[in-house]
Amino acid sequence: MTKTNMRRKKMISIDEKIEKAQLTFEKAQAKYDAAAKDLKELMAKKEAIRKDELMNAISKSDKSYDEVMAFLAG
Repeated sequence: MTKTNMRRKKMISIDEKIEKAQLTFEKAQAKYDAAAKDLKELMAKKEAIRKDELMNAISKSDKSYDEVMAFLAG
């Protein structure tokens, strides 16, 4: 094998490794993006539930709006 052929083979091998690494990265990024989206949606649902619970607790309370706001303000 000549030096030119060896160099060409090394370049092909490196290019193949780069392509494989690129695909691995893209798959990992897609998984990350999907997980981040799921997490964001779940956190939003939790926040909505907490807001509903707070509103229910306030509406069942015998405290006035001003009393509740004063308490929350510290």
